[in-house]
Amino acid sequence: MSGMRAMLAVSMSEHEQRFELLADLGKMVAGEVELDDLLATFADRVARALGGDRATLWLIDGATGDLRSRVATLPEVPELRVAAGHGVVGHVAATGEVVNSRDAGADPRWAEDVAQRIGYRVTSMLTVPIVRRDQIRGVVQVLNKREGAFTARDEEFVRVLAEQIGRALDYTSLRASDAEPGLRFHARFNHVIGTGPAMEPVYDMIGRAAQTDATVLLHGETGTGKGLLARAIHVNSARRDAPFVHVDCTTLPAALVESELFGHERGAYTGADSRVIGKVEAANGGTLFLDEIGELPLGLQGKLLRFVQERRFERVGGRETLFADVRLVAATNRDLAAMSNAGQFRSDLYFRVRVVEIEIPPLRARGEDDIADLARHFLDQFARRYRKGALRLMDSARPALAAYAWPGNVRELENTIERAVVMAQGTTITVKDLGLEPRRTTGALAGDSLIGMPAFGAAAAAAAPDPSTITLPADLALEEAERRYARAVLDRCDGNQSAAARALNISRNKLARLLRS
Repeated sequence: MSGMRAMLAVSMSEHEQRFELLADLGKMVAGEVELDDLLATFADRVARALGGDRATLWLIDGATGDLRSRVATLPEVPELRVAAGHGVVGHVAATGEVVNSRDAGADPRWAEDVAQRIGYRVTSMLTVPIVRRDQIRGVVQVLNKREGAFTARDEEFVRVLAEQIGRALDYTSLRASDAEPGLRFHARFNHVIGTGPAMEPVYDMIGRAAQTDATVLLHGETGTGKGLLARAIHVNSARRDAPFVHVDCTTLPAALVESELFGHERGAYTGADSRVIGKVEAANGGTLFLDEIGELPLGLQGKLLRFVQERRFERVGGRETLFADVRLVAATNRDLAAMSNAGQFRSDLYFRVRVVEIEIPPLRARGEDDIADLARHFLDQFARRYRKGALRLMDSARPALAAYAWPGNVRELENTIERAVVMAQGTTITVKDLGLEPRRTTGALAGDSLIGMPAFGAAAAAAAPDPSTITLPADLALEEAERRYARAVLDRCDGNQSAAARALNISRNKLARLLRS
């Protein structure tokens, strides 16, 4: 009887472990984690759930057709490559057949050369294809069942798991075309696209910064992906399981900004009917991301400085000094050094938040390959969202995308591709569909000033006056010039504030503040 109970306990434990693996799969691919870490964690979980010694996730490289062990539980080699059709994994990837072998060495398809390279003896082996929308994306392989051989129940579970993996891969940077087998290997961090030389130093600094609790300042133009990179720092750090709290400083009401950050006690001001914790407390144990920190009112910067230095604060209307264990990441599109010299940003706060400063390059500086990869990434994403089927960019679109200045950076490219997908009538996206010609072709709106930019992008160097150019008197104060420019762009957009904000590459809240000033 006790033996039966023990067996039941083991069975339930195994069942629960497998159920949890399936349930956790979505969470495992949701963050901007390094893909190698993501897949390594996955491989380890699969091996334990199946009672195997090792597991490997083989993915088909869409560019070469090779199978790559993007990550395997293989300490002997960092990566394996197997040619299409070679060995058991090559056979499964080519045919879609499931192979469940009790004696791997006796299988005529066994790749002895790969086994010798690893130096690892394989006995039992279960190999299952990953299929998504009739295209094979890769192979799941589990080796050496610790007790006996892999069972029919094991085989059925891995089939279900492989199906889930295929779905999950749609939400990683390893996106694939519905019309082609394999995947595209074009990212180091999940959801962060681009492998060009301009981004390599960024990835390197993010990886190193993530291993510490140092305060990080991300600097770059509007739309360069600072929020995505802030999340990459968080999910690759020891705080990954704690909250990531995003605060957009451009949207905080001026009268309530202190309460939003630090919370308030009941009765602190009219309408404060109960105690409310702020963003700082909500981020305790995790990461607080202050987006566009340059927009914080000067009067609040002193209180933020104290928190940055000591991690201590008081709620509005409270007397108790509180502590929050928070890792701080800030971002800005403004020149904080110049603002500091002009008395618009506290110099002591500036030096505190730039312990590690990471410069994010604008899209136009990232090169044709990164722009094309991003465009394809967004094309696949929106084609699925709007149920457009398989769409592709015409070859002529690539140089057109590379030649455009992208003043709104990655965000503008995303919006451009989304609009093209929505309006597309066929299976290809042409240069005309992208609608780049009548839009801005030079210059970028970095966010420090709105002055001197043509409203809808006549070239700055055009010899003849352009009717789309907004002309302002030369003797205006900066604040008034920005207000008039914003008003003129709003008029060009027929009063549509969302369209005007997009044209200016600022938020609607910032546009509203400009118009009120």
